[in-house]
Amino acid sequence: MHGITQLKKDFSFSALIAGFFAVLISYAGPLVIVFQAAKTAHLSTDIVSSWVWAISIGSGILGVVLSYKYKTPIITAWSTPGAALLVTAFTTVNIHEAVAVYMIVAIVTFVIGLSGIFDKFINMIPKGICSALLVGILFNFGINTFKAMQSNFLLVAIMLLVYLFSKKLISRYALAMVLIAGFIYSVSSGLTYFSNLHFTFTQPIFISPVLNPHSVISLGIPLLLVSLTGQFMPGMAVLRSSGYAVKSSPIITLSAIISGVISIFGGHGVNLAAITAAICTGNECHHNKEKRYIAGILSGVFYIIFGLLSSFITLLFISLPYEFITTLAGLALIGAMLNGLQGLVADTANKEASLITFITTVSGVSLLGLGSAFWGVVFGLVAYFILKPKSEYSDLK
Repeated sequence: MHGITQLKKDFSFSALIAGFFAVLISYAGPLVIVFQAAKTAHLSTDIVSSWVWAISIGSGILGVVLSYKYKTPIITAWSTPGAALLVTAFTTVNIHEAVAVYMIVAIVTFVIGLSGIFDKFINMIPKGICSALLVGILFNFGINTFKAMQSNFLLVAIMLLVYLFSKKLISRYALAMVLIAGFIYSVSSGLTYFSNLHFTFTQPIFISPVLNPHSVISLGIPLLLVSLTGQFMPGMAVLRSSGYAVKSSPIITLSAIISGVISIFGGHGVNLAAITAAICTGNECHHNKEKRYIAGILSGVFYIIFGLLSSFITLLFISLPYEFITTLAGLALIGAMLNGLQGLVADTANKEASLITFITTVSGVSLLGLGSAFWGVVFGLVAYFILKPKSEYSDLK
């Protein structure tokens, strides 16, 4: 009873709005990438709905538990760069093999979280190479945004202009504005297909894992790296910069447990949010930072509600034109690409190794059944160790 009383006392409409928009923006942008990956894998609507259900429910439970336990606005989500990686990976990996990879990545993440070596693990790999891997995975999303102009110039142009003006005037809600503008134009122009749209609650589907060593190496290593460096690391940075000193180990550990559970329903993993976290950690959420944790709890509740309706959401997105989805995905990832580029450029000591990682990842090369993201890491690290000055090797002893 005391806990409920405290929640009521700390509740604020500003926190409610912040929590809602954090979830809305996740669905307006990053979720689109999940649908692109599903299209690459030729997944059925039921499996896609189960996937969306899994990452939504997982994100919701994780956010509610962590925010309440630590009285901190811990905003959670599914791995955006991980979903982007799957767009390419699903050309050679099937959903059953992917589920096995999700489970293994969750186990490794759990060990990393439990051991408390997260910071040391991240420091083992040069920041430039991590950033280059992230940008290389996301690069084609930006290119495809403008390629989509060839088939529907006006739709893409409207969404791009709305994005630019919104970034200038109301930056935090730019993606929501793009979603609304693109949706209105698509409906008014007769580009949507809502005939099969119906309201229903989602029935999660069990997807049996199939272990394939090639898939574990090709998909598992890059998926682990982009999750830790592209989600947990910036997510923790947002919390620290906002004055919250919560430890990373329990967050990573619980994230791994939930990721392992939802993997059998198609979920590729949940973790700290990096793109939307700042919405709930700043003054706009609440002037008293001790009461902003309510936004984290409420965002988790909204994730659960949206997850229960994931079948409807899936049908809705499938009914929208390809150019809408492609453009929205590309614009949603601009921030992540910018962060990656900044990290790549900032690591001047490893610029050649970072560039090799980027070029290899973008190339789409597949060798020995292993994808370009894996080879990007391999060739980048080979270049790093060959080019590294001899004086630095003494530091490793």
